[in-house]
Amino acid sequence: MSCLRYGAAACQIDLPNPNQRSEIARRTSHMLGMIRRAVEGYAPFLPVRLVVFPEFAHAAPVYLTVEELRRHLTVPIPNEHTDRYTEIARELDVYIQTGTFLEEDPAWPGLVFNTTCLVGPEGLLTKYRKVNPWLPWEVHASPHDLEGYQDEMFPVARTPIGNLGVAICYDWLFPESLRQLTANGAEVLIRVSAYMDPWGATPPMDWWTVVNRCRALENIAYVVAANQGASLSHYPPFSWPGGSMIVDYDGRIVAQADPGPGEKIVVGPVDVAALRHEREVRQGHRMLDHLRTEAYPVYRQPRFRLRQP
Repeated sequence: MSCLRYGAAACQIDLPNPNQRSEIARRTSHMLGMIRRAVEGYAPFLPVRLVVFPEFAHAAPVYLTVEELRRHLTVPIPNEHTDRYTEIARELDVYIQTGTFLEEDPAWPGLVFNTTCLVGPEGLLTKYRKVNPWLPWEVHASPHDLEGYQDEMFPVARTPIGNLGVAICYDWLFPESLRQLTANGAEVLIRVSAYMDPWGATPPMDWWTVVNRCRALENIAYVVAANQGASLSHYPPFSWPGGSMIVDYDGRIVAQADPGPGEKIVVGPVDVAALRHEREVRQGHRMLDHLRTEAYPVYRQPRFRLRQP
């Protein structure tokens, strides 16, 4: 049944990073418990229908080569973990944006994707592979760079709680990623991130907050953003500042976890009916309609290149 006003839960975790894929199941169990606490704990206030986890929630790329990642941490999708998310999604009638997996796909032998899944009562709905790996540290493949890649790079799921699209961490530094999701119909933009200091959720930089708010207002969309809250000892060599948040379609922060490491759940309201009304009647600040695409020759030719040290 359609539910266009509900609570979204952005969940950040603080767990040691696994070194072997056999350790992922325990992390999944932990996150299933967080889903249940978010849905049942906030039930007296607003029905929580969307739960989002951060990047690297299942495994971070602690190895420096693709070969080592494939030997120790990669998994196919779907897998036993996505099956467990589907079970609880059906039980609680909730949509779950999983933390990322290091994905292997026999269609692309020898490669690793950084992948998040949207899971609902219907099952596995979308699989998003990070389009902009964080260079030069991340050795994952980008769908953009693969000749013959046919899957939609920016999938959007039409669900009873609105049209949901996701992008991962560094993707959000490219406004084009979120603009394409919105052009594909997204109303709720989900950010699955492992955003480290000093670019995190505190001044003087605070890129995390600035970018989340800007992407919301320029696309007239909600943003539900979950960031890693891992301490330095759990995910070296960086510290992870949390600050998970929900932002409305005018760029207002409606809920935010206090910046700083630690496991936290922050819940805020999402009103898709109000968003649709604004998109329908608004005349000023209609950036989606006022975009003069032909004015920007920068997009008429490929730009991507990898600089060598």
